Amino acid sequence: MRRNAFETVIGALVIAAAVGFVVYSYDKADIGSVTGYPVIARFDRVDGLKEGADVKMSGIRVGQIKSLTLESDTYLGVVTMQIDEAIKLPDDSSAEIMSESLLGGRFLALTPGASEKYLGDSGEIRYTQSPVSLEQLIGKFIFSGADGDKSK
Repeated sequence: MRRNAFETVIGALVIAAAVGFVVYSYDKADIGSVTGYPVIARFDRVDGLKEGADVKMSGIRVGQIKSLTLESDTYLGVVTMQIDEAIKLPDDSSAEIMSESLLGGRFLALTPGASEKYLGDSGEIRYTQSPVSLEQLIGKFIFSGADGDKSK
């Protein structure tokens, strides 16, 4: 009986330590939701971008993607993001979908403009750049090299 009580106490300590690590990781990972104002941007393609992905400015997280929808009349991808209230975006800012690494994952990078007017609630970023497709770049590189060999 005494051994069972000892094993139960050790098991409870292990579980408590695991829960502590999960809470600590969640706190340090900065994956909580962002409160702020909504902003939209329209893109030709939103390949790899997902709801909850980061919105960064100068490499620092300033928001997150709330929704991705298709505009039925223009067939553009509409990205709705939540921007931190402390960040004031000039109305001539630009947005670009970028890769986190070669292995995948995308985020939205914002570049602030120089305007003295700021985007308000439900403002729209007009200057956007869709993601660069690595597959298309590799294909262009391969086929451009093949054309060069035929001209010799």
